[in-house]
Amino acid sequence: MTVDRYLRLIAGFFVMLSVALGYWVDPRWFLFTGFVGLNLFQSAFTNWCPMITILKKLGVPATSGGCA
Repeated sequence: MTVDRYLRLIAGFFVMLSVALGYWVDPRWFLFTGFVGLNLFQSAFTNWCPMITILKKLGVPATSGGCA
């Protein structure tokens, strides 16, 4: 998998987890959902996302190297 696919996977997981925690545990978990959304929003304008930096340092390839 590439950095982009991991990013979508991680962001989706965090959104679903925080929604579930906000529903069943404490509504303040919805703030984390907002944080994930805000981070994705800012990355659309700045072309920088902290998770992408972390994934690249872990050695995740940026491209698949072939036709998708």
